[in-house]
Amino acid sequence: MSGNTMTFSLGDDKELQMKTILTEVYDALQEKGYNPINQLVGYILSEDPTYITTHKNARSLIRKVDRDELLRSMVRSYLNS
Repeated sequence: MSGNTMTFSLGDDKELQMKTILTEVYDALQEKGYNPINQLVGYILSEDPTYITTHKNARSLIRKVDRDELLRSMVRSYLNS
């Protein structure tokens, strides 16, 4: 150990996977007539899967995304915009 602080990156593949899943979940929520943004925010804040429809397997998909990683990515994206 050199005593230096090490950093890591989720990488483009992980970011792309999260974006793909969020897009699919968003589309499924919209198709069912829900407000996708409100539903996704409710899920992110509570981790209650009932905020996400089972339509198009959206509930199973969203559970593949780590909420901490998603929040880090969202904050990074917001600050870099």
